[in-house]
Amino acid sequence: MNGPVSSIVSAGAASRKDIHMGRMLVEQGKLTLEEVESVRRLQKEEGLRFGEAAQRLGLVSEADIQQVLARQFDYPYLQAGGGNYPATLMAAYQPFSAEVEMLRSVRSELMLRWFRPGRKTLAIASVNPGDGTSLLAANLAVVFSQLGEQTLLVDANLRNPCQHKIFNLAAGRGLADVLAGRAGLDMLAMAESFIDLSLLPAGSLVPNPQELINRPNFVVMNETLCDRFDIILYDTPAFSSAADALTIAARAGGVLLVVRKDHTRVADLAAFSEQLRRSGTEVVGSVMVSF
Repeated sequence: MNGPVSSIVSAGAASRKDIHMGRMLVEQGKLTLEEVESVRRLQKEEGLRFGEAAQRLGLVSEADIQQVLARQFDYPYLQAGGGNYPATLMAAYQPFSAEVEMLRSVRSELMLRWFRPGRKTLAIASVNPGDGTSLLAANLAVVFSQLGEQTLLVDANLRNPCQHKIFNLAAGRGLADVLAGRAGLDMLAMAESFIDLSLLPAGSLVPNPQELINRPNFVVMNETLCDRFDIILYDTPAFSSAADALTIAARAGGVLLVVRKDHTRVADLAAFSEQLRRSGTEVVGSVMVSF
C-alpha cells in the first residue's frame, strides 16, 4: 500500500471534538470563554490541535489536556488533590506511570486467564498483615472500572477494614450487616469520580467474622452481586491473622496472591497456597509489591 495515509476522522468530527474540549476546560475553570476564542484563533492561524494551541498560549498544562482527553475517551482519572483519596491510590492519580501500567498488565492477564463467562469473582489475599492487599485491591478495582467494566470492590476484611478509609466512605452498615441479615444491598456505594466502580464496605465491627462469612447468606449475596456486576473483587484479611481468607477465596473460586518483596517468606506463601488448593480454590497468580 503505497498511497498516502489519510485520517479516518473527518474535519467536522475533529472540530466538534475541539469544541467539546474547550467546553470541558471552561467547565473545569481552566479557561474563560475569551481565552477559548484566543485559542481558536491561534489554532486556525497555525493549523494546531486545540490542546496544542492552548498550551502554546500558556493557558493550560499538559496534565489539563490529558485529563480532558481521558474524559473524552471514557478513561476517568483525577489530578493531584482531586477526590481526596490517598496518593497511594495511584490508578486514580497517575494512570500513565510505570506502576499503573503494571496494574493494567495484571488486569489484562486476569481478563484472559480468569474473568471469562461465568467467572466474575476473585479474592485478593496475602500471608501477612501489612502486605498491601487492600491497596492492591483498591487500585485493581479502579483500573477494571476504567476499562468500562461494572466493578464492585467488597471489603471482606471484617477484622481490620480500610476500604471505607481509602474511598472516603462514612462509617456505617456494610457486608457484616448483610451477612447478619440486618441490611440489604441498598447500601452499595458508588465511588465518586469513577462511574463504573461501586463499593460494599465491611460495615459494623462484629465479634464473629468467621461465622458470618461461613453463613449461606454469603453464597446468596454473591449470586445476587454476580447478576449486577461484571467484576467483583474481595479484599480479605491476612492468612496469618485468621482463616477468613480461605473461606472467602473458596466462595470466590479464585484468588490472586499479594507478595511483599523482602517481607513475605517463601515457606509461608507455599503453605498458604497449598491450603487454598486443598479448599478447592484456584490460585490464579501472584503480584509482588514493594514499599
